[in-house]
Amino acid sequence: MNMEDLYRLLRTSHVQAQGIVDTVADPMLLLDENLCVQNASRAFFEVFKVDRDETIGKPIYELGDGQWNIAELRTLLKQVIPKSTALIDYRVEHDFPHLGRKVMLLTARMLHHPDNSSHTMLLSIVDITERDHRDAEKDMLLGELKHRMKNLLSVARSIARQAPTADRSADQFRDEFLGRFGALVEAQEVGFAGNATTDLRALIERVLSPYATNPEAVRIETDGAVILGANTLTSLGLVLHELATNAAKHGALSVPEGRVSIAWQLATAESQLQITWVESGGPPVKPPEKAGFGTRLIQTALPQGKVDLTYAPEGLRGGIVIPFGASAMPS
Repeated sequence: MNMEDLYRLLRTSHVQAQGIVDTVADPMLLLDENLCVQNASRAFFEVFKVDRDETIGKPIYELGDGQWNIAELRTLLKQVIPKSTALIDYRVEHDFPHLGRKVMLLTARMLHHPDNSSHTMLLSIVDITERDHRDAEKDMLLGELKHRMKNLLSVARSIARQAPTADRSADQFRDEFLGRFGALVEAQEVGFAGNATTDLRALIERVLSPYATNPEAVRIETDGAVILGANTLTSLGLVLHELATNAAKHGALSVPEGRVSIAWQLATAESQLQITWVESGGPPVKPPEKAGFGTRLIQTALPQGKVDLTYAPEGLRGGIVIPFGASAMPS
């Protein structure tokens, strides 16, 4: 093989090697033991919007606006060649020129050489900004899920402990508890469908759907969309369940001609959400001689609101007031 053939072979091998490197989508740098850039992939120039004159021959910590000038990073990179070690997924978060805020993972390994005397390393840079955002969102959703489950179980435990057992059979206690627990589950499902907050109308329709066998039995009148926070969602769902259960047992929903009207008003001046529950067409209403557990639950379930009940002869009337803020807000 003459010199010309050898030169052609070496050049062909070099072009192929450079082609392989340039095919990789992630930016790559070839560094010497002094951390000076010997070569760079096409992706590096394209991603960071720099040219060869700004890159080749310069120390990595002088590139750009000094985004790689990190004392710990320099120390770790300096150890890659003499100690034959590797730097794996070193995180750099920086406002990069032309790119904005990005999160990068750096991995450096000594370049393999047949005689094991390599004095260069290959540094790859992976942009994980979007993945980082997705991970943060997953962590937030997991935290929200844990919070909701803890709240759900706490409310369920409270209901089970406070529910009266006197003059009730095991079947009656079971049915009442499961009904209330089901209302909590319904509220949670509506909340998850709404991504941590949900519309008031969706909650009302979901909780009352088992009781509205007649399409005209329940009427909902809206005054603008209202978004509910997670805690209010659970508590209000429980209140609505109790009102609907009472209406189905003793009130308007216990007869075919009975009607329930639910409406709300955004009282902006008072910074309040006002919900009204009005029953009509049912049996004559009498005030209870003694407030039962369900009535007490209705009146105390909302930690940041209040419920007033009026036992009018023509039908039960309920007024629910919830302050604006984290618990409820106009959409």
